[in-house]
Amino acid sequence: RWMDAAACLAAEKHAGVSCVTASMDDIQFEEAARVGQIIAIKTKVNRAFKTSMEVGIKVTVQDVLTNAEKIVSVAYATYVAKPVGAGKVELKPVELLSAEDHLEHSLAIERRRIRLGYVQVFQKLMQESNKEGDCCNSCEEKDAVSTEHTHVQSTELVLPPHANHHGNTFGGQIMAWMQTVASISASRLCRSHPILKSVNMFKFWGPSFVGDRLVFNAIVNNTFHNSVEVGVRVEAYNCEEWIKDQPRHINSAFLIFSAVNDKGELLTFPRVK
Repeated sequence: RWMDAAACLAAEKHAGVSCVTASMDDIQFEEAARVGQIIAIKTKVNRAFKTSMEVGIKVTVQDVLTNAEKIVSVAYATYVAKPVGAGKVELKPVELLSAEDHLEHSLAIERRRIRLGYVQVFQKLMQESNKEGDCCNSCEEKDAVSTEHTHVQSTELVLPPHANHHGNTFGGQIMAWMQTVASISASRLCRSHPILKSVNMFKFWGPSFVGDRLVFNAIVNNTFHNSVEVGVRVEAYNCEEWIKDQPRHINSAFLIFSAVNDKGELLTFPRVK
């Protein structure tokens, strides 16, 4: 949530208008930030396209006792400038001052190409998976845990503190709610508190607003010895849609968790069916 807020400020400073979160590239967490430590979040617009821009985010954590500083995460987010009236906002180019600016500016176009192809590749994989229709080997394992046991649903009402001054729900707030429900889902497979390692394929398919009800459905997709993937789907309803049961699919993402015991050793997750 802090990462999204800081990146949005950078985007709006460049655009001169309000911006909304379009997507977050895969976020990898290299270090854990703990109570009493200092978190620093630095953001910068790497490249502006016609109506969208890429913002780089670097998160570090500093221990107040040792002054040791470590990188928590380096991520990239895409923001879209909201039109003012009927006309579209044409973003100005980014002024490149350093060699690092030039490098990130060049890499931004490649990351954008990957993002655009990401969805097509995933949809193709889903189609191929549906055609196979075969049950995995782990389904027949005696000690495998049913994925239905890991299903968690949560409903949140979007209030003014959860949204910007235009009434759009903060992307980071939605991600925070997703993490909570996904963490509960993962915890049903381990006797410990799951640790978030990464957030993958976080993309908005549509907006949500103050007054909407957001329904979060999380379920474990698979386990990989010392880690587990939880899929989360987010649907939004306004009052009329809530009565008619007509949800709007606004977001889906995949969250990877691990877990450790009291000695700091990675726990093994059971297989699922």
